[in-house]
Amino acid sequence: MTHSRRMLIVVALTAITTLTVVWLVLNLSLGDKQVDSRLTRLYAVADPQFPRTMGVILRPPLLPGNQVQELLNGAQIFPSMLDAIRSAQQSITFETYIFWSGSIGREFADALTERAQAGVKVHVLLDWIGGRIDDAFLSTMQQHGIEIRRYNTPHWNNLHILNNRTHRKLLVVDGKIGFTGGVGIAEPWRGNAQDPEHWRDTHFRIEGPVVAQMQSAFVDNWMQVTGDVLHGKSYFPDLVAVGTLSAQVFTSSPGGGAESMQLMYLLSITAAAESIRLSASYFVPDNVTINALVAALKRGVKVQIILPGPYMDRELVRRASRAGWGKLLAAGAMIYEYQPTMYHAKVMIVDTLWVSVGSTNFDTRSFSINDEANLNVYDAAFARRQEEVFRLDLQHARRVTLQEWEGRPWSDKVLDFGASLLSSQL
Repeated sequence: MTHSRRMLIVVALTAITTLTVVWLVLNLSLGDKQVDSRLTRLYAVADPQFPRTMGVILRPPLLPGNQVQELLNGAQIFPSMLDAIRSAQQSITFETYIFWSGSIGREFADALTERAQAGVKVHVLLDWIGGRIDDAFLSTMQQHGIEIRRYNTPHWNNLHILNNRTHRKLLVVDGKIGFTGGVGIAEPWRGNAQDPEHWRDTHFRIEGPVVAQMQSAFVDNWMQVTGDVLHGKSYFPDLVAVGTLSAQVFTSSPGGGAESMQLMYLLSITAAAESIRLSASYFVPDNVTINALVAALKRGVKVQIILPGPYMDRELVRRASRAGWGKLLAAGAMIYEYQPTMYHAKVMIVDTLWVSVGSTNFDTRSFSINDEANLNVYDAAFARRQEEVFRLDLQHARRVTLQEWEGRPWSDKVLDFGASLLSSQL
């Protein structure tokens, strides 16, 4: 091989390597600059300043007059969602990360198709990675009038945002009934968490003025993907008070600036005066969030966290999570592992007054890379009800002590530490 040929190969390989590294850096980089120091505590959750701040900083105001019902596991979740779809008269907007081919996927497809054929405007936004529907399945739905789009489908000019996924779970019917929470449209969510093949999860049915905020979240991403603006009474009808709850639908996405999901959680933790109860399917907090929780513990706040136990769909996440438990356990946090099946609930309850539920995992990916949406409710009665659900889950969970965590095998400690190095992408 001649010297010039070797040089040409070296130059080519260098160029390819450089382009690959640049692409990875751009694609795997985080969206917004995250909060990098602990917030100063100025007020408690019960102080009127707290809901005022959450409405101003997070931007969507808390709206009165709403009704929210929790739905536990697929046995309650899927019938309620399907009943709402089948009752649609004007529009259905549906954005979800997980939608798989299978029996429950077919039930949703059939219900959506029937409504589209009846003249209802049906729009479905699926994440390109999470929406694993075969092409024939997808084509049939489109042929029957359902508008289906994929979020961030790879193309040569958008590879830098490929790591940005929509993790939102939003269903809005006629602009009047909304659903959000942790559920995916797939077989593991069926049933009633009765065995390891059927997951434990919580979803919520919402009515009232706050549904317009949820619809707005869908419209924003739909416009981003299609360029089309959905508006008018079919999507945004007049909404009157139907309950007593004050609520907001808060969204985040890379590039959202102050609209940071991490900021919402940090403000909530910082304002806690009595208790923080957290159900989290994927719990890999950064140092700032851990320090905020430790500060809450030091001022006497009771912190209870329920996480997946022996049944976990992503073992790497479980290891990365476990690597960071030390400071929390040492400060007095009570960490529990759910035993019967995969635990996929995503609920935070603060001071029996403030509740945040939705698609967001308690990790850097959800805080800064994914598109997420949460429903925040400021109401004592609603919070008490969610604490009842939390206590029921505790009955099926095992507490992990600091002694147990410190005494785990060295092989586990090494693997946990290794996994934690990837925590920003898990």
